Amino acid sequence: MCHSLLLTAVLAGMDVRIATPPSYEPDADVVRHATRLAKNTGGEVTVGNDPRAAVRGSDAVYTDTWTSMGAEAEADLRRLRFADFRVDAALLSEAPAALVMHCLPAHRGEEISDEALDGPQSVVLDQAENRLYTQQALLVDLLT
Repeated sequence: MCHSLLLTAVLAGMDVRIATPPSYEPDADVVRHATRLAKNTGGEVTVGNDPRAAVRGSDAVYTDTWTSMGAEAEADLRRLRFADFRVDAALLSEAPAALVMHCLPAHRGEEISDEALDGPQSVVLDQAENRLYTQQALLVDLLT
């Protein structure tokens, strides 16, 4: 998810800040490619390990599940390592006007708190609805 979002955002000229625990950074080749793309579009790529710095002043805060399908054996370790990266009221205080996004399904209390997922900044359900329409349009195009 991170790689796709990074590449798409910089193609649109956006600044992207990514924060992960050490050793969970996105693939270095993808970051280099995104950085090259960003130079042509006016975007910027920053990768670090401080979630507050990454969120500070952002227009949107996007999170995903900490444990991908097929990596369930790592779930307990990831819960420990990612605990400081939870999107919650404390983290969102760094970006009080930011939209909150998540590609779902969400693990409430892990990568995102109830207050962030259900709060006034959340566009998660709108995001899911728009994804549905995009997928439907793609299917129509492929089948006709």
